[in-house]
Amino acid sequence: MIGFAEYPTFQVFLAIFVALTLTMLLLPLWIRILRFRQIGQQIRADGPQRHLVKQGTPTMGGVVLLISVLLTVLFLATSASSKSTLSLVLICGATLLTGLMGLVDDLSKVAKERSLGLHASAKMICLTLIAVSFAFAAVNFVGIEPTIAIPFLPVLDLSFLTTSFDIGAAHFTIPWLYFLYVWLLMAGMANAVNLTDGLDGLAAGTVMIAMLVMAAIAYSTDQLNTALFAAAMTGGCVGFLWFNGHPASIFMGDTGSLAMGSAFAALAVMTKTEFIALVVGGIFVVEALSVMIQVGFFKLTGKRVFLMAPIHHHFEQKGWSETQVAIRFWIITALLACAGFALFFYQSNA
Repeated sequence: MIGFAEYPTFQVFLAIFVALTLTMLLLPLWIRILRFRQIGQQIRADGPQRHLVKQGTPTMGGVVLLISVLLTVLFLATSASSKSTLSLVLICGATLLTGLMGLVDDLSKVAKERSLGLHASAKMICLTLIAVSFAFAAVNFVGIEPTIAIPFLPVLDLSFLTTSFDIGAAHFTIPWLYFLYVWLLMAGMANAVNLTDGLDGLAAGTVMIAMLVMAAIAYSTDQLNTALFAAAMTGGCVGFLWFNGHPASIFMGDTGSLAMGSAFAALAVMTKTEFIALVVGGIFVVEALSVMIQVGFFKLTGKRVFLMAPIHHHFEQKGWSETQVAIRFWIITALLACAGFALFFYQSNA
């Protein structure tokens, strides 16, 4: 941005402040609109019984969060290079498209007045198209290498199964195994953050911490636009927490949770932290695994491993309050984020 280009650190902190402020200014109006239109959350009947009182709480707060982030990025993004600009466009595109899919899902739930929206297969098809398109553009237009850097181990090269073709003068490659990894990462993280969004403040708080570390990683690798996006996500989550803390005045809905998971994965690809992101976002991985373990074990034995899945509900059933679960999961996320950043620092200096 003109006037701030020579102060990149200031720009990153400004992105946090601007997104935070926009979110806090716009959310009260959005909450009033949703209440007037009687658009509220549908609570699953098989969830914790004490959550039934949340039925009708305004949802789709992710709309405001995404608008705030995108406006902040448009306001502050630099035009240092075409590669930097394209990276930002791809991250924003993947985030926005996933958010739109989540919005359709949320609207479907409201229209049908039940907690189930789009069919799982429809969502997976959409996520697959978004992830594969993102991976194709990242590899062929941004120049992202089809490799996975794993700390303490040699770099894993996933380019040995590649299809190449030409369209006119343009040359394109499809490293299939890397595309598969990006698909697993993006679809997995989108669904994992969506599963994490089951308690007041839980998803917003954990994503806030993870995004802050991704902003630091992007900044340290001289990817200012990418850092600005992650910083804006951080600020947006902080502003959203003001209204989403227990007892929540609004939920982010699938619009926000799916988009933030997709954004986190996109940031990991652009910063070449595809493996380290699994450490930084470890709490999301655990949430997703808890559901997979619960479903798989129940199908095999008819018994449950956890009192209830995802795992945050397990601790609720053990007597923890929503606030206790949220804060303790924030602390765990902070520890994992510190560990992830330490691994990144070691890897970049090895």
